[in-house]
Amino acid sequence: MKDNTTLKELNARHLWHPMAHPADMQANAPVIVQSAEGSTITDIDGHRVVDAVGGLWCVNLGYSNRAVKDAVTAQMDILPYYSAFGGTTNPPAIEAAEAVQEMFAEDGMARVFFTSGGSDSVESCLRLSRQYHRLRGEIGRTKFLSLKKGYHGTHFGGASVNGNNRFRTAYEPLLAGCHHIPAPYTYRNPFDETDPAKLAQRIAAAMVDEIEFQGPATIAAFIMEPILGAGGVIVPDPSFMTLMREICDRYGILMIADEVICGFGRTGDWSGSRHWGVKPDMMSMAKGITSGYFPVGAALMSDKIAEVFESDQSGEGAIYHGYTYSAHPVGAAAVVANLSELRRLDPRANAAERGRQLYDGCLALQEKYDIIGDVRGGHGLMTGLEFVSDRASKTPMDAGVVKRIQKVAYDSGAMVRPGAPNILMSPPLTITEAEIAQVLAALDKGIAAA
Repeated sequence: MKDNTTLKELNARHLWHPMAHPADMQANAPVIVQSAEGSTITDIDGHRVVDAVGGLWCVNLGYSNRAVKDAVTAQMDILPYYSAFGGTTNPPAIEAAEAVQEMFAEDGMARVFFTSGGSDSVESCLRLSRQYHRLRGEIGRTKFLSLKKGYHGTHFGGASVNGNNRFRTAYEPLLAGCHHIPAPYTYRNPFDETDPAKLAQRIAAAMVDEIEFQGPATIAAFIMEPILGAGGVIVPDPSFMTLMREICDRYGILMIADEVICGFGRTGDWSGSRHWGVKPDMMSMAKGITSGYFPVGAALMSDKIAEVFESDQSGEGAIYHGYTYSAHPVGAAAVVANLSELRRLDPRANAAERGRQLYDGCLALQEKYDIIGDVRGGHGLMTGLEFVSDRASKTPMDAGVVKRIQKVAYDSGAMVRPGAPNILMSPPLTITEAEIAQVLAALDKGIAAA
């Protein structure tokens, strides 16, 4: 391996980073993570910190789970790859599909379609929802509804239903027929409504209005995250997803729950939808499905969806969609081992307890520092802080200040994720009480420096 100085010099010479300006990466060397253990990461300079980002919302079991690592290694020796396109498959893919379906049977999921990650999974749900309606003779149902502030990946379909213009404007025009309604975001919303239950009702009315305006027979699906993650950890009122489900049912619109972040214990349960008592028609999955140890995603289908495809006699039910790495045998082995470990260790209770500790600690920081405008979380290990330059006007904080907070926090012992005007945290579900305390202390120093 090249020495540290050479690695730093080479980084941006050849590598473009996701979600970053190439020139910025050339001017400001990123942290180069060399190793990890438990809930901590170590960079090439030997600086060791608690990873409060959990990789990217995904390292649910932490970095040291031997069972998942061994499963990946063993499968590499047996069968490193084979296609799952029609006519062939592999044993781990069959076992992985069964394990995933069993974990989400309580959510009404019956079938599994494997992908390479979250964006792929969202794309699969969008495409299959259109095909579902075609099979039922409703070929006009092609449009999609979603929430502003929602995040659904980076493919053209996912970017089109994304509710943040940061991921959209540079790539427009995007997919036609995608329409957005306000998010259940009590801190900022077009109704100036701070009561979560009343806001849910206002958004439900806006949803109905948009459906009637577009024409109910033109809409294929509505997609939402049970808790909006990258948009700032926006937790809706408990009534919100139920209201959306009822509206979808009323107008024959499919509901897609984007569980890429919320699934596999992140929210304190196996799915985010389960918190709100809602059974969607489809679920998009990734991240925690392997705890980030291998790139795998999945699109899950309810019995309602499966019956329409599987009873088709016309041939139109053939799924002419998929990825080279769909049901990759090594990835599937990682899924089986990871889900087995999740069930054995069951980190849901720890996620809830440590999530409450992190959330309460951030509320205490809000009392101490005026630049924290809002703190969101309280459901598992997902917490967001929104920074403002003025609390009264809620003026969003400059991105440079948020990056400064992140940098000092890192130097002080914790990796947190800046996304101006927010700092987001989603540590491993196995994190300890002492490690959460370290994250809060590092954040305190970062905010004080700002």
